[in-house]
Amino acid sequence: MTVPAAFPAAVPVRVVLADDQPLIRAALQMVITEAPDLESVGEAGTGAEAVRLAEELRPDVVVMDIRMPGTDGIEATRLITEGPSRAQVIVLTTFDDDEYVYGALRAGASGFLVKDMALDDILAAIRVVAAGNGLIAPGITRRLIKEFAGRPASAPPRREVSGVTEREREVLALVGSGLTNAEIAGRLHISVATAKTYVTRLLAKLGARDRVQLVIIAYEAGLATVPAR
Repeated sequence: MTVPAAFPAAVPVRVVLADDQPLIRAALQMVITEAPDLESVGEAGTGAEAVRLAEELRPDVVVMDIRMPGTDGIEATRLITEGPSRAQVIVLTTFDDDEYVYGALRAGASGFLVKDMALDDILAAIRVVAAGNGLIAPGITRRLIKEFAGRPASAPPRREVSGVTEREREVLALVGSGLTNAEIAGRLHISVATAKTYVTRLLAKLGARDRVQLVIIAYEAGLATVPAR
């Protein structure tokens, strides 16, 4: 009897860790090493180093701190996402960094997480972003919108959202307010699959790379609102 050939092992997601705190890099590097589908290929202590490693190593994902000496995480994110590496960037920060987060997302970050999240959740986020999906925790989205809504002077200019239906506009507003597909489905009395379809259409119509960009568009269009507690 012929034994079928084994399926080739999946290529691990290649990750660069950028943080000026060696202990944080060491903790992330340790858990990434233990994950069979992830591989830590480089570490950077500055934003400039992160940009250089992204260009040299061509990782799938860069996990980026915002506050770093020299080139900060926002500028490093912009340089990486606009550069030749095509790496996805996940921003790791603390709640005290709220004022920087909007800039990081505008710079092209595909994910936003906080450092006190469980390490397993951070690993899961790396996998999600590597697969081409944006990720931003709903609770964090709500906090950000509330933060920026209270600062009229720093509010971005309004943008027009054209070419979408009224229902899609409703869905965009709910995405911007931090609701998941399941929460959107419950709010609009539709199925989760239908909510997902609306989000997919919005991504295509608005030329958004991922859900994170939809949040930004909703905010800039004045559609995002602060959810009631």
